[in-house]
Amino acid sequence: MPSILAYDLGASSGRALLGRLKNGKIEVEELHRFSNDPVGVGDRLQWDILRLFHEIKQGLLKAKHAGVTPASLAIDSWAVDFGFIGRNGELLGNPYHYRDHHTDGVMERTMERLTASKIFGRTGIQFLPFNTIYQLAALKEADSPFLQGAERFLMIPDLLRYFLTGEMHNEFTNATTTQLYNPLEGRWDAELLADIGLSSSLFGEVVQPGTRVGSLRASICEELGIGSVPVLATAEHDTGSAVAAVPALERDFAYLSCGTWSLMGTEVDRPIINELAQELNFTNEGGVYGTYRLLKNIMGLWILQECRRAWERAGQYYSFPELVSMAEKADAFKSLIDPDDAVFIHPGDMPSRVRQFCAASGQPVPETPGEIVRCILESLALKYRYVLELTERLSGKSFSGLHMVGGGIQNVLLCQWSANAIGKPVWAGPVEGSALGNLVVQWIAQGELSDIWEARQVIRDSFPVTVYEPQDGTRWEEAYGKFRELTGLA
Repeated sequence: MPSILAYDLGASSGRALLGRLKNGKIEVEELHRFSNDPVGVGDRLQWDILRLFHEIKQGLLKAKHAGVTPASLAIDSWAVDFGFIGRNGELLGNPYHYRDHHTDGVMERTMERLTASKIFGRTGIQFLPFNTIYQLAALKEADSPFLQGAERFLMIPDLLRYFLTGEMHNEFTNATTTQLYNPLEGRWDAELLADIGLSSSLFGEVVQPGTRVGSLRASICEELGIGSVPVLATAEHDTGSAVAAVPALERDFAYLSCGTWSLMGTEVDRPIINELAQELNFTNEGGVYGTYRLLKNIMGLWILQECRRAWERAGQYYSFPELVSMAEKADAFKSLIDPDDAVFIHPGDMPSRVRQFCAASGQPVPETPGEIVRCILESLALKYRYVLELTERLSGKSFSGLHMVGGGIQNVLLCQWSANAIGKPVWAGPVEGSALGNLVVQWIAQGELSDIWEARQVIRDSFPVTVYEPQDGTRWEEAYGKFRELTGLA
């Protein structure tokens, strides 16, 4: 069976993986792994998009050196960020990072003009200050030269595909995250674009996952000494790919894609856009094969990752397993935070921010790395319960447990505490959720798999799923009450 190539780009690292279907099971080989480091220049935080493109070409070279010509390739990445192509077909500047401060206050100003009800009613997307609509509004307010010279808007995978193929397409799952796509009308929302002063001509046709969107440019084939490779659009928002890879056998399931961000929700046949969804600040992002992802963003392991970076800057070097071990030894439920408090959004001295939150809410202040990490992980697990209950309320479904996928499930303590918090089993696996979703969409497009349900069965047969049963129910129930009271979620 020919191999196919999946590029999975996260907010801190990327990887190129070869996938093969053999005897009804998936074999995955990691060809190339690389860091994805945002770069601060002056007052701006940007993505090094050309470095990412270089690493994508290195993945193709490593496939060549392994004697493999992929039957196809596809790219998934984080959402909301983008670049512009100018009149000469070249990129206009590095894409800004969604954690850059240029959007500060823009969401609030935009909502004053348009109202939250109008924006949500036309898009069904959760209000987050870094959504694409507010990034674009910030550029318009600043009279950015990027907008003055822009001919086309491309999100991160769209942009990298353009570099590879010379063709420009906007992909569905990522387009829906912008808060500029109208799922009820199935198109970019011209009224919202007009309000922030952008022409609809910047935004191209939206293609579905599984669409062939070009082949490698002849110049790339010549540079690398390889043959032409078809390029497909997959579910290019990495969460869309991760949900495609959830090894669920039941139609109604709850998932948690766990990494830098935690994204929890369920799969639905049509967007749920009503007053309750707006009040609970849920989102309706495009999924695969006519589905939508009813979910809520949770800050996730970003807080822990940023704490680790702060300790490294101070000369204290800890591996993630070391931090988890220290957390396990710290006192339980000493202090709790709301992971989604705005204080935790931007990079910086995260240990101090955790301490400040605890002090301001009248709790004991965690001092040691172990105490801080325990505070973060317990708080995340309790927030998962809160959002799971909201998901059941909004969807009208009842879930027997929670499927966890993504790199965060390597933190076994978080998986166990999540089961304890929700009082239901957690099924953890696979780790490479986004990459596997990327691969199976390619195989479905090629006719190697019949549909997403066969793909999920094959994933379940190919990769182990670890079951975590809930423990210490009484203590976690008491902690949940304390968490809701402290965070104002009661």
